[in-house]
Amino acid sequence: MPNKIDAAFAALADPTRRAVVERLGEGPASVSALAAGFPMAMPSFLQHIRLLEGAGLVRTAKQGRVRTCTLEPLALAAVEQWIVERRRATEARYDRLAHFLDAQEKEKDHG
Repeated sequence: MPNKIDAAFAALADPTRRAVVERLGEGPASVSALAAGFPMAMPSFLQHIRLLEGAGLVRTAKQGRVRTCTLEPLALAAVEQWIVERRRATEARYDRLAHFLDAQEKEKDHG
């Protein structure tokens, strides 16, 4: 079974699902309200919602005949943390390279 980060990135790879996540960033919405913005049949749209829910990015709750979707901010925080860690590691490598190149340049100037 893939880990949560893998599932989140797989879910976010699709532009429809990213748009749903962006919209839910404004607040909860019913599935029908979310689906209204997309040119697809409801069963197809529900597959997107189920995938987002399976990835832990979205939570749904049914009240009567209305299913409401809510963004799960902790899941997005995990994705953000993963990206931040990768960026820090990359920046550290570039910093080491810059120091190395500076040292090489100084050696060349004084050598």
